[in-house]
Amino acid sequence: MKKIQMVDLKSQYDRIKETVNSGIQEVLDNTAYINGPQVHSFQKSLEEYLGAKHVIPCANGTDALQIAMMGLGLQPGDEVITADFTFAATVEVIALLQLTPVLVDVEADTFNISIDAIKKAITPKTKAIVPVHLFGQAANMDAIMELAAEHNLYVIEDNAQAIGANYKSKDGSSKKVGTIGHVASTSFFPSKNLGCYGDGGAIFTNDDALAHTLRGIVNHGMYVRYHHDVVGVNSRLDSVQAAVLNAKLPLLDQYNDARQLAASKYSSALANHKNIITPVIEGAKDSHVFHQYTLRIIDADRDALMQHLLDNGIPCAIYYPIPLHAQKAYADSRYDESDFPVTNQLCKEVLSLPMHTELDDEQIGFITNTILDFLK
Repeated sequence: MKKIQMVDLKSQYDRIKETVNSGIQEVLDNTAYINGPQVHSFQKSLEEYLGAKHVIPCANGTDALQIAMMGLGLQPGDEVITADFTFAATVEVIALLQLTPVLVDVEADTFNISIDAIKKAITPKTKAIVPVHLFGQAANMDAIMELAAEHNLYVIEDNAQAIGANYKSKDGSSKKVGTIGHVASTSFFPSKNLGCYGDGGAIFTNDDALAHTLRGIVNHGMYVRYHHDVVGVNSRLDSVQAAVLNAKLPLLDQYNDARQLAASKYSSALANHKNIITPVIEGAKDSHVFHQYTLRIIDADRDALMQHLLDNGIPCAIYYPIPLHAQKAYADSRYDESDFPVTNQLCKEVLSLPMHTELDDEQIGFITNTILDFLK
């Protein structure tokens, strides 16, 4: 059996080696390392894939989220509601901009932000909601957009983990996640469903005026060289990373199909076990692209199981072991532990298994049998 990787980027690269190498060589030959033709080509291709009017590439996913908030003109003290159960980058940028993060609980089945919790958290100071499409699953965007319209709020989709997922609205229409809110951010970190070979990110919007503002912000606030019209940052996707993404984007749906197939095999093997809750897919199958495959281990020793897997050469991880409201950097007297029952419980139960495009049946069988042997 081939060695099991949490993310097998080497095997994925081997399949697209010639395309990737020729794209990188083209960058080296034309020496347009910043904002070269590969960046513009990728931007246009991603706009077409997503059905978005504007894609603004940038240096990484964290910058993408920060720039999106800057573009909306949010001011210090404005409240921004987001999920307590997610990676710190989501709240990090809120704090960096001196906005007020308002962390709320999530749903136990999907791990996504709770609509009821959002409703309770809205105040006159609330200016935006940041739903995170966690682990690759679309959040309840119908309900979020309705709340936003009712209270005149911006919706900033954190799409770092769910690029390519589809969301079917109750009116029957279907859109790619990241194109539903007012603006969205994504990450091209190497392990993402669409990953480059370094750091990279992008912002999406269908708002022409906002897109214009964002394009200035990513490039020091310039539209004309040395004319600084807005306060900006230095956050550009480099051409080498764009060359890698150009090789991968045409394969994104295949990559997501492979993840969904691996997830279904995991779930079939682990179904109906008293100590395991397998991931729930809310809506159509393609609403979840499985950036992570995350179990809940109940009435059993999750940490001991994790060590058992590691001892057997199976990488695994806990995403996330500490709620954001309990992190030293984001602790606040406004929060009460009773406001986060689901998040607090999930942090004790979740366990993520290897998930990538190269998983094979032998590996999945070994992983699931090792779990079931431990949980006899």
